[in-house]
Amino acid sequence: QVQLVESGGGLVQAGGSLRLSCAASGRTFSTYVMGWFRQGPGKEREFVAAISRSGGSTYYANSLKGRFTISRDNAKNTVYLQMNNLNPEDTAVYQCAAGWSLAASTHSYGYWGQGTQVTVSS
Repeated sequence: QVQLVESGGGLVQAGGSLRLSCAASGRTFSTYVMGWFRQGPGKEREFVAAISRSGGSTYYANSLKGRFTISRDNAKNTVYLQMNNLNPEDTAVYQCAAGWSLAASTHSYGYWGQGTQVTVSS
């Protein structure tokens, strides 16, 4: 069992950057693959990025690769999502998840945070 709390969301102008954080409770953080998902207005939840237990491997949605970077600090029980060159299409609630496979499917993740709002103005 792990509890996840996202932070770092907010309002940013197009072209700007934000860094999201997801803090996990417990002593088993390093046993989980971590992922980020997002859901924009009127859209389905979509996969953003994932990172392996050690942080040695990452996996990104093709449309986001190059702009977004996922990382983790197991000593701090935290996973990050650096978002650069944001555009209004990135506006969404961003949610982190803990799971067992480096995959885009929500079924590979068993624990979810409440999400943090990112709004990008044009």
